[in-house]
Amino acid sequence: MSDLRARAAQLDAANPVAHARDRFELPDGLLYLDGNSLGALPRGVAEAVADVVRRQWGTDLIASWNTHDWWGAPQRVGDRVGTLIGAAAGQVLVGDSTSVNLFKLYVAAARMRPGRRVVVNDPDVFPTDGYVLEGAARLADLEVAQVRPPELAAFLAERGREVALVSYSHVDYRTGRLWDLPGLTKLTQDAGALVLWDLCHSAGVVEVGLDEHGVDLAVGCGYKYLNGGPGAPAYAYVATRHLPDLDQPLTGWNGHATPFAMSGDYSPAPGVERLRVGTPPLLSLLALEAALAAYDGLAMSDVRAASMSLTGFFINCVHELLPDVEVVSPLDAAERGSQVALGHEQAYAVVQALIARGVVGDFREPNIVRLGFAPLYLSHVDALTAAQALRDVLADGAHLDPRWAQRSTVT
Repeated sequence: MSDLRARAAQLDAANPVAHARDRFELPDGLLYLDGNSLGALPRGVAEAVADVVRRQWGTDLIASWNTHDWWGAPQRVGDRVGTLIGAAAGQVLVGDSTSVNLFKLYVAAARMRPGRRVVVNDPDVFPTDGYVLEGAARLADLEVAQVRPPELAAFLAERGREVALVSYSHVDYRTGRLWDLPGLTKLTQDAGALVLWDLCHSAGVVEVGLDEHGVDLAVGCGYKYLNGGPGAPAYAYVATRHLPDLDQPLTGWNGHATPFAMSGDYSPAPGVERLRVGTPPLLSLLALEAALAAYDGLAMSDVRAASMSLTGFFINCVHELLPDVEVVSPLDAAERGSQVALGHEQAYAVVQALIARGVVGDFREPNIVRLGFAPLYLSHVDALTAAQALRDVLADGAHLDPRWAQRSTVT
């Protein structure tokens, strides 16, 4: 144990983003390992939102659309998100939810590949991706093929000429597996299809490199590692080369080329703003903008290095302290996002027992204890503390308490 403590201290001393911890409001006595579901509160966000409410809305009222550039916020904040996912300015728009952005891009992609009726989805993807794709497919008369990433090459070899779109998540939300974005993107495009990546579990902790790898389309949420708060708006990415041909189906007035002309005919705005639909949720949008300041001055390469070190060290702690516990996440850091998934028959109860001891993670069906390691505010000492807490819970049977078997609405 002393060796693990010494190693944790050594790694923390060498962590290039350790100072970012001071940029967050972290509750005393709580070890928060659920930033992969809802990020912690960055300092300055509460004050920024109060300013929006009290001064911009309360005093300046409707003038704020111009004087505080509320109108420009979706693309302005989108460009800031773009710096974290490797997208040059003018390709990312913030607004709507991940589900709505998926629908827009699913249909738009199909329209950009007329004559191809197959869209590929991972059967293990986060459910909303599949639900929305099935709904879009019914409207657009498409066939949804369920193909796991390792099986994509064989599928495209057989049916590639029929495929309009391949849609995958960059990180598996259950296991934390990081899929090969560059390789799968090239494989898809070589077959003449478009690729769409869901970045919900990678943005802010992985060097995504959308432009570098020639990705066509992407979506992601603002409330996980980007720390934008509950209900923070999502974002959509469209590569510059596709913007002139992007025909998205939700043609609301905000996406019009001249929205205040109030024309009866729709003409899409130039560039990424054609993804706009209705009036954006300014309170949550500007909260996200303030939250993104937590990344100021940080290199994504350093953030990614810290993420891999944290998850790798935690896995080492589990192997030493809990050799019988199954590590579901890949052991190779290059194949892992910023979470560690552990398998346990009573995973839900284990998570509840940990929470009762001040270590907050979450549960995913059927048997996953999911622990997220947000590198901007977690340390290697935290990782060791979490492993010790898990050891103690299992050793004293705390997870067998009947209270922890009763499921809450949100798990």
